[in-house]
Amino acid sequence: MVDFSVAIRLYNGAAVLPKILEALRAQIIADSVLWEVLIIDNNSVDGTADMVHEYQQRWTVCPLKYVLEPCQGASFARRRAILEAQGTWIGFLDDDNIPDLHWVQSAYDFGRIHPQAAAFGSQVHPNYETQPPANFERIAPFIPVVERDEVVCFTSGWRAMSNLVPPGAGLVILRQAWLDHVPSSLTLRGPVGNSLSCKGEDVEALLYLKKAGWEIWFNPLMHIDHQIPSWRFEQAYLLRFFHGIGLSKYATRMVGIPLWKRPLLILLFMGNDGRKLLLHLIKHHRHLRQDVVAAAELQLLMSSLLSPFYAWRRSLMGPHYSGSGRVAPRVTGSQGSKSELNSELEKKTVLPPHAHGSHLS
Repeated sequence: MVDFSVAIRLYNGAAVLPKILEALRAQIIADSVLWEVLIIDNNSVDGTADMVHEYQQRWTVCPLKYVLEPCQGASFARRRAILEAQGTWIGFLDDDNIPDLHWVQSAYDFGRIHPQAAAFGSQVHPNYETQPPANFERIAPFIPVVERDEVVCFTSGWRAMSNLVPPGAGLVILRQAWLDHVPSSLTLRGPVGNSLSCKGEDVEALLYLKKAGWEIWFNPLMHIDHQIPSWRFEQAYLLRFFHGIGLSKYATRMVGIPLWKRPLLILLFMGNDGRKLLLHLIKHHRHLRQDVVAAAELQLLMSSLLSPFYAWRRSLMGPHYSGSGRVAPRVTGSQGSKSELNSELEKKTVLPPHAHGSHLS
């Protein structure tokens, strides 16, 4: 049995994949830990498959597998990784995440010490291409940048009553807990192409685990570097980014909430969002044009306020409405059913042109 799977989700990531693979090749990990690396290619057209094949010819540290997921979107890639992985635990890396030398071992050790944990996050250190704007620390956790030295449990104390969870970058999950409790088709589908309107899929999924009674943690001994290019500081991008996060608020707030309770909660949330929006305008209205951080915060508050109406529109357009005028592809399969999961894999598994039979390793 495989102890730990590393899943790399990427789209057109041929330029950055070598950095991630070299960091994984250099991992300092006990010989007793059985692990694997999965590359989930989300329909790339830049030669990613060829690059993986080249690495497979000389890769010796652990099995290195390639999987093509043709359905575009972050949630499709994550779901495919969970279906394909053999490990008890799965650690996720995006195409801009570089793990430190002890990331796999630290994740494996934390999982063994916390058997009731369904997920735990990493420290996420920024590697800025250019200097971030003034007051960037106010919005940095959304990017994400997470730097703290203490262990945090999101399912105890005051955090248990909140929707706080670790970010998806460097997230480690207990595979079976996810299959048992996270719906195969989430309300939020994650970024698709240039659209950011369905962000928040990681939060939605983790809240299902939280509501099911599993523990969610933050492990400060796990470190990844997050490569953050300069264009992510541009106001146009930040406004789109926070618009997507804000629109996801209704979906994440309503996880596990019975239908009969939702009307009152919608009014309460909208009242609180409206209050925060008014206070923000009073404080920052004079310099919104010059302060990109304040403008991003304003966009988040406005979109959060409007998120119930966005959810209502999505319900009218159908459950697979992407928010950009297109209908997202449907994911089939049922959670927790081994036969149906195997059937889904048989129908969807696509190998690179160099592979014959099962996955190359």
